Amino acid sequence: MAKRNLSKQQKGRIQTIQERRRARAISKKSVSEEQLENLTQLGPEIRGTVITNFGAQVDIEGLEDRFKGNIYRCHLRTNLEPLVTGDRVVWRYAEPVGVVVAREPRDSELLRPDPYGKLRPVAANVDRIAIVFAAKPTPYSNLIDRYLIASEAQGIKPVLIINKFDMLSDSDFPKVEQLLKDYRTVGYEVLCVSATTGEGVEELKDYLAAHTSVFVGQSGVGKSSLINELQPDANILVGELSAGKDKGQHTTTASRLFHLENGGHLIDSPGIREFAVTNLSDEQIIDGFIEFRPFLGYCKFRDCKHSVELGCALLAAAEEGKILPIRLLNYRNILASQDEE
Repeated sequence: MAKRNLSKQQKGRIQTIQERRRARAISKKSVSEEQLENLTQLGPEIRGTVITNFGAQVDIEGLEDRFKGNIYRCHLRTNLEPLVTGDRVVWRYAEPVGVVVAREPRDSELLRPDPYGKLRPVAANVDRIAIVFAAKPTPYSNLIDRYLIASEAQGIKPVLIINKFDMLSDSDFPKVEQLLKDYRTVGYEVLCVSATTGEGVEELKDYLAAHTSVFVGQSGVGKSSLINELQPDANILVGELSAGKDKGQHTTTASRLFHLENGGHLIDSPGIREFAVTNLSDEQIIDGFIEFRPFLGYCKFRDCKHSVELGCALLAAAEEGKILPIRLLNYRNILASQDEE
């Protein structure tokens, strides 16, 4: 059934109703009068969190009363805004399936373009984007910088996690070591781990304990294996989905929020394996290189391309060792690719 277009007045009315529901849920006021008139025997309005998003339905973790800590399958109320994993909602219990009636305001949302170029939310209420890459195959800074640009544009702090650190050989270690050193120099947190040997996993657990994080990264970098190490009871789900899959193939079929044993929360989703930056403006792209910011606006020419122009503040900064030449090269390549994508 096609989704009907709502007028501005109708949207305003729906928003007003949902605000009232949120207020009732938060203040825990009784809604027994509404229940008496409701023939579907729905329970009171209570708060919850979207744990898994299946599209037409969601799994909600109850946050109040006897429902706290338990998971319930729910339908979505008509005209409700699209939900994503991590959303805080107001819902009503029913057998066999409950109903989500409102979505609470988001503290943050992770967006990526859909095939038509329109930005779509894929996770909500996260404060860290964990960019996972691997020692094998060799990581490339150009790809990592695309993730970082997208993270910076959305105002969610990134952390770099290099998995399969045990697979580094003597021949490729200097190259990877330099890459990690470069990002630490820029100011990014870099964690080295191995889901196979357990190296660095405890440090990663301690880091994630203070945050709500979302894992992003290319297929085959070992995100599912890391989740198994971080949250052992996730092994059944991830293991079953991984069965028969070839290395390098993404195994997650539905986004899911995990509560980590050491504290913190982690979202894994098939919708955020990679980011395009074609939706970003030239200004957003260059601002995504955080070490460039002190030099922006100081070039001799206002339309400086930061390539060969005289009086370019970025070129001068690179020559003086204040910014990394490889990052400046990556910026040029990413900007040039915008017209090709």
